[in-house]
Amino acid sequence: MPAWAALLAAAAAGGAMLVAFPPYGLWWAAPAAVALLAVAVHGRRMRSGFWLGTVTGALFFTPLLAWTNLHTGLVPWLLLSVLETLYIGLVGAAGAWISPLLHGRHRWNRGGWAWPVAVGALWVAQEALRDRTPFGGFPWGRLAFSQDTSPLLRLAAAGGAPLVGFAVALIGGLAGYAVLRGIGAGTDARRAVAPLAAVVAGCAVAAAAQAVPLAQPGGRSVYVAVVQGNVPRLGLDFNAQRRAVLDNHVRATIELGDQVRAGARRPDLVVWPENASDIDPLRQTDAGLLIDQAANAVGAPILVGAVLYSPETGVENAGLVFNPGRDLGDPVQKYVKRHPVPFAETMPLRGIARMVSKEVDRVTDMTAGTSPGVLQVGPATVGDVICFEVAYDGLVRDTVTGGGQLLTVQTNNATFDEAEARQQLAMVRLRAVEHGRDALMASTVGISAFASHTGATSGETGFNTPAVILAELHLGTERTLATRLGAIPEYVIAALAVALLAAARFGRRRTTTDISHDADPGIKEDL
Repeated sequence: MPAWAALLAAAAAGGAMLVAFPPYGLWWAAPAAVALLAVAVHGRRMRSGFWLGTVTGALFFTPLLAWTNLHTGLVPWLLLSVLETLYIGLVGAAGAWISPLLHGRHRWNRGGWAWPVAVGALWVAQEALRDRTPFGGFPWGRLAFSQDTSPLLRLAAAGGAPLVGFAVALIGGLAGYAVLRGIGAGTDARRAVAPLAAVVAGCAVAAAAQAVPLAQPGGRSVYVAVVQGNVPRLGLDFNAQRRAVLDNHVRATIELGDQVRAGARRPDLVVWPENASDIDPLRQTDAGLLIDQAANAVGAPILVGAVLYSPETGVENAGLVFNPGRDLGDPVQKYVKRHPVPFAETMPLRGIARMVSKEVDRVTDMTAGTSPGVLQVGPATVGDVICFEVAYDGLVRDTVTGGGQLLTVQTNNATFDEAEARQQLAMVRLRAVEHGRDALMASTVGISAFASHTGATSGETGFNTPAVILAELHLGTERTLATRLGAIPEYVIAALAVALLAAARFGRRRTTTDISHDADPGIKEDL
């Protein structure tokens, strides 16, 4: 492929990847993006592959993460986008490296079918690395999170986000294989069979996903209320409005209690979002009394998102259970966020970061929790995660293996926008299918919603508006295959990527040897 065409294909890959994600939601564009980048880097040097990958990554992550720029300025947004882009650059370099696999010169790789498998495995390996590094990683923009309305979503029940991502990239690899083999076939009918076979294989992957059984929650049903109290103003100063935010949630819950006394069905539990009470209700008596008043009014326990301040433990982002009839000073169940967001809830390299943005010192280093968010809230054992934790496989899985029957995601989107909220909701939908649990997302400003174990949503609220939504959810009792396997599918696919990278090394050596005997030396230099 000429350099200009490769550059165009890489740029198109970035655009296609972007529109695969909410708020656009064109899930089929994700495998198309993988195919475009794979074709663009095929047969090129690793250095060229890396730069082509960065073109794709920049055109994907920069607009995808634009919500990080709303209140913090350009620099943090661009730095995060550049960091994430580098990982796609690695995919491009690795994609160039595996080019010899397409030629199928080994007995175990007749027809070059290892190449599309390698394309799929490399994307999963890249995401595994990006999910963990640096500072605990940032999994936003994983292929699986674009598939919340896709037929491939069912694969989450078998192998979680890594298996869904692998299927997306494998289909993209097969599409790229069909293109490259089709170009090479020319008018040779026999060689045209391979591209057709690749198309059939891609369709078979999608069809196989439909055969994956979904877990059927076998527990009792519970009636759940989510309170979205809203904030006076969007932006970083939401915590300067903390009493108003608390009052909003208290007022909405008391109004719900009034409806119950008028004959409406009483919820079994109520969920408030992250930062619903940035006044520590365990130390500030007035805040605690207000929450107790709300719990007593509705006659149901409330899972409250709160910020706690203590000389012993520092600042904690927590979920607290306030039961009706609680006496002031009684202990409450508590989950403390285990993965505070770097550069938002904790500040690595603070001295250097201060030179980048004057907003740095608005970030207080929060203390990370050590236990999974498994809480008894009325009749339900809840698996709770807070905000971005929903993006991390292990943090969600730990709540289910710890006994969680219902997944709750407490989040605060007041510093972002609706696009970010919809991207987060897509993750909630995947987690519901992955673990066979009904789930909910409770946001201060929206979007709040319920997600069934099939991934279907209901009760979606608007953005930047107060709302109360109610739904009957079912408690899950069985563990899906994905829950039981844990991280094994990701490890296996990443190991496969490493093995195929090694196999490509031998393929490159053999190709170079062959060319040295019968080809122009300049071609050998290109290799």
